[in-house]
Amino acid sequence: MAALSILVVEDDALIAVLLSEMLAEEGFTVCAVATTEDDAVALAAVHRPGLMIVDQYLAQGNGISAMQRIARDGPIPCVFMTGAPTGDIEGMPVLQKPFLEADLIRAIHLATGVSATANPR
Repeated sequence: MAALSILVVEDDALIAVLLSEMLAEEGFTVCAVATTEDDAVALAAVHRPGLMIVDQYLAQGNGISAMQRIARDGPIPCVFMTGAPTGDIEGMPVLQKPFLEADLIRAIHLATGVSATANPR
């Protein structure tokens, strides 16, 4: 099975790197990292990932707005991340920062139905 391609949308460089490494260790492919709403929209159009992991609040733009713009070209499963307590966003799983790797994998499974690891070792 091909690895699930994931677009990470996170404006904090350290979190983006750690998240990308965590995903790679679990067998997923990070196709790109976007730091702004506009970057997220452009990179989603280029890569058409199988999943997006999106920070709700970005320094330039908003993760929810980015997903709404991207969804105009067709739905992409999404997991939202936030530092502020919140309920469901757009019917997608939400992870409150900081979160555990197991919580991330569970959220990916909820969003996509893909097994806990993309490429079992």
